[in-house]
Amino acid sequence: MKMKYYLPIMAFALMAATGCNSKKEAAMSAGIDLANLDTTALPGTNFYQYACGGWMKNHPLTDEYSRFGSFDMLAENNREQLRGLIEELAKKQNEQGTVAQKIGDLYGMAMDSVKRNADGMTPIQAELEMIASVKDKAELSKLMAELRRKGLDVYFALYIGADPMNSTMNLVQTYQSGIGLGEKEYYLEDDAHTKEIRDKYQEHIAKMFELAGFTPEQAKKNAEAVMMIETRIAKASFSAVEQRDPHANYHKMSLDELKKEIPGIDWDVYFSTIGLKDVKELSVSQIEPVKEVESIINTVALEDQIAYMQWKLIDTAASYLNDDFENQNFEFYGKVLSGKKEQRPRWKRAVGIVDGVLGEAVGQMYVQKYFPAEAKDRMVKLVKNLQTALGERIQNLEWMGDSTKTKAMEKLNTFYVKVGYPDKWRDYTALNIDKNDSYWANIERATQFEYDYMLDKAGKPVDKDEWGMTPQTVNAYYNPTTNEICFPAGILQYPFFDMNADDAFNYGAIGVVIGHEMTHGFDDQGRQFDKDGNLKDWWTAEDAERFNKRAQVMVNFFDSIEVLPGLYANGSLTLGENIADHGGLQVSYQAFKTATKDQPLGVVDGFTPEQRFFLAYANVWAGNIRDEQIRVYTKSDPHSLGRWRVDGALPQIGAWYEAFNITEADPMFLPAEKRVSIW
Repeated sequence: MKMKYYLPIMAFALMAATGCNSKKEAAMSAGIDLANLDTTALPGTNFYQYACGGWMKNHPLTDEYSRFGSFDMLAENNREQLRGLIEELAKKQNEQGTVAQKIGDLYGMAMDSVKRNADGMTPIQAELEMIASVKDKAELSKLMAELRRKGLDVYFALYIGADPMNSTMNLVQTYQSGIGLGEKEYYLEDDAHTKEIRDKYQEHIAKMFELAGFTPEQAKKNAEAVMMIETRIAKASFSAVEQRDPHANYHKMSLDELKKEIPGIDWDVYFSTIGLKDVKELSVSQIEPVKEVESIINTVALEDQIAYMQWKLIDTAASYLNDDFENQNFEFYGKVLSGKKEQRPRWKRAVGIVDGVLGEAVGQMYVQKYFPAEAKDRMVKLVKNLQTALGERIQNLEWMGDSTKTKAMEKLNTFYVKVGYPDKWRDYTALNIDKNDSYWANIERATQFEYDYMLDKAGKPVDKDEWGMTPQTVNAYYNPTTNEICFPAGILQYPFFDMNADDAFNYGAIGVVIGHEMTHGFDDQGRQFDKDGNLKDWWTAEDAERFNKRAQVMVNFFDSIEVLPGLYANGSLTLGENIADHGGLQVSYQAFKTATKDQPLGVVDGFTPEQRFFLAYANVWAGNIRDEQIRVYTKSDPHSLGRWRVDGALPQIGAWYEAFNITEADPMFLPAEKRVSIW
């Protein structure tokens, strides 16, 4: 079950500084696996190959992956651990209504291909007929809301989240959505590859309609209708770059103003059906695509809109139906779009579903068994050291004025830090998992349970103790509206964090992750939010201008990177993450040097501590990736590709040049005046 965060949560994809005492350091390892290196490459020519070439050679892509890297390897290990916990429950007779029963039965249904194949398309038959029974466009506002509650991506999304202008309170908000290919460019660009994706998508839609019992002729006609509607929505939608501007994506208005602005949707019916009463105000994040939806509802033939909504049902349910649906779904989204060659094993898909539906319940078991208290303690110390280092860097910035520095320090000092797992766990009592129902029926109930959980926040204060990721997630994030940085237990393992490794390794790996998330509070998006999480300008005009000028150097540098022949990186889309990588490296390196200045580390395996710092950082991004996935990420991912989070980031860092004696003779050398210099 996928959850999309519409709020600008920036996911990664650390008093007085103290180092470890000499006895402890002496017993610690360097943390660097020499097998990861390719010493036939030169550090100043291709540092990514030098640091990660051995890893890439030893971990070739298997058929189930379009990309496999350090993140994925750790996620695989976590998945095996979760499998053990889940299967242990699935083997038992658990009391009805308990979390154990819900986890075990849901996993059993996900694994039971015999029953799902016997059921065929029956689980969605009644819903297909219900959609087809609509006789009047006046009924569409109600139907849209009913389907959105079931988790179907119909026309646009509605969610409850912190009001960017009043971050202590939750606000009803809409967000553009409703297009199966995700990014508008897939519908509009005319290069050969994009046109092929578009054609294959339309063919896929028709095949899925046939599997759902439609004649080939009707399936073809329905696919054409879906493409027509999705293309119209795409044309009106914001690009991924445009969605990064928080001011441009905030349009707060009263319900009466909404009715005047977009009168062609029955908003009273929509909100009451979706489960919201007494909506007085909301933010229509992007007005243009919702206006286009209004036009579609009132001008496009009803039968075409029925086909569109039936497609959303088929598309959403496909992974929970029989093998024919699941295989055809993979044929397009897995093979065509991402370049994968085979499905993940069923048990992995099953674990993923349980993890998505009952994430915190699974997470509670996970941390009890696999997350040691001492790991959290060491992380907390690292975070404090990184905060100190970032504060020092802010105070020493020559381009920032004193008044802006004061506000920046206030924001830094009010970071809300979350490490490991929540203090308060989710209650799943109201979620009904019934193995006598179809798998799809249970997924729908789980979706509605999650949606109701979100809707319940409407008009209430924001709960700052709520987590945006489960503890077992291999990731980290910064949330500007709560000014929080979060590091789940799942990422606090090798190659990000090693209790047995010295500071050179841990500051180079998890230290940079921590610095990365902290820097998000001051990147091109995060800097627009104040210490309380409100979208409020706290910069002087002169400082803002200087920041933007320096950030443009980063945009231009990454725009020039050719990721595939004829395909260039998008420096504007990846700006926030690139700034965060840059800041993370600068801040963590400074914290590392401070932590070890009184007890310097020695040379290990021929590498200085400074070299090990940068090798540890590079190894975080080791990975292999298929060309198809490179294209997907370049269109949609705000993170740069792993290779360029190394070879694009390090040439901006003066300490890297010193550590590896990089000179003007090396291809990666960048003159100091052309390097990015922000945090």
